[in-house]
Amino acid sequence: MKIVGVTACPTGIAHTYMAAEKLQSAAEAGGHLAKFETQGAKTENILTKEEISNADIIILGVDKQIDMDRFAGKTVKKVSTSRAIKESDKVIEEAIAGNGTFVVQTSNEKSNGDQTENKGLYNHFMNGVNYMLPFVIAGGILIAMSFAFGIEASDPTSDSYNVIAAALSQIGGDTAFALMVPALAAGISVSIAGKSGFAPGIVAGMLASSGTSGFLGGMLGGLLAGYATDLVANKVRVKKSVAAIYQLIIVPLAAITVVGFAMIFIVETPVAWLLNSLTEFLNGLGETSGLVFGLLIGIMMAADMGGPINKSISTFSIGLMSAGVNAPIAACMMAGMTPPLGIALAALVFKNKFTEEERTSGKSCWILGASYITEGAIPFAVADPIRVIPSLMAGSAVAGAISMSAGVQSMAPHGGIWVMLIPNVITNLPMYILAMVAGTLVTCFTLGFLKKPAEERLNTVKN
Repeated sequence: MKIVGVTACPTGIAHTYMAAEKLQSAAEAGGHLAKFETQGAKTENILTKEEISNADIIILGVDKQIDMDRFAGKTVKKVSTSRAIKESDKVIEEAIAGNGTFVVQTSNEKSNGDQTENKGLYNHFMNGVNYMLPFVIAGGILIAMSFAFGIEASDPTSDSYNVIAAALSQIGGDTAFALMVPALAAGISVSIAGKSGFAPGIVAGMLASSGTSGFLGGMLGGLLAGYATDLVANKVRVKKSVAAIYQLIIVPLAAITVVGFAMIFIVETPVAWLLNSLTEFLNGLGETSGLVFGLLIGIMMAADMGGPINKSISTFSIGLMSAGVNAPIAACMMAGMTPPLGIALAALVFKNKFTEEERTSGKSCWILGASYITEGAIPFAVADPIRVIPSLMAGSAVAGAISMSAGVQSMAPHGGIWVMLIPNVITNLPMYILAMVAGTLVTCFTLGFLKKPAEERLNTVKN
């Protein structure tokens, strides 16, 4: 059979390519012809119209909104990237049998916002994260680079003022980072209402950002904008003669007005109070409370390595940066680095516990871990989840606990060890390095203790 598909995760890094690789291998192992387009940092292996038209099966391993119009009239099997990675064989079998498939409607059969089948809140939030991340990562690292000239180098009134530092701060902090919440709200709104939700989402996010409700207000504003726009744009029927003018003028005017009033008079005060209370609580954490929170961060970061739990705590921590709370994101980054690093070290120290293929793959985990790409640990977790996942959680919990209890803060939301090389980006750098080493060692030796020898595992599978 001819199988084609698309894989895409919110960050466009590891899950996208792992899902494509697993589905490709599973399809070829079953004797099928397969091709999967990867919509990652850039779109690669692009499917042609002819390939889509001739396909017997279309499989989408996606965690974000993609263009469905190109698959109009085709039968599609849609799963998350995590399931595509962990159960690729089963996904292929279900697609062939027609289990859980649906026919994509043509453009004439669906409304403006009905881009895909109904999605849950998680998918809406992840679409918002997908819109937000480029601003967060680029803006955060540019801010970090400005600190290399000195903490006050971007301040015109400071004796250490530097024009390059000021420019980096203006680009990264005053502009890119300031657009983080509006982008988040716009992404959530678009996920719910389609393209019509973009403008109301941006407005909701700007009101949250310029006010005091911050990222929590942006998330809520994105939902309000999305559902309000969906109601006005897609649920209200108008005559075809006025449809164009209705969509162009009435929809944005009505949605922006309603959402704007809701943000100012309903959302702002209670959400601002909640965010301020949360900020005060986190800033006031002592060593003991910080240790417990760090343990929780570490466990969540390693629980599914880039999945919903991981994304929830990392997105939450990124949002706190806009409120000036920078310790949780430091713990997240450290707890996200240690799973691949621990596996890489274990593959060297306990060679008999890993197959030759796993040892080779383990080498890449050095770079992935150092770059804060937790997903590098996924292939090992899929192969032996009962032993690997608890080992990763143990190491990440230790790393997160040390980082939080020591009050380490990061001025950058991403970058791994590379941003550690920039002066003034990581506070209390010695304790941060200690957290990385300790978490890596705990993961390594827990794996060495729990994992069975590779030869024994292979014999068990054969029998």
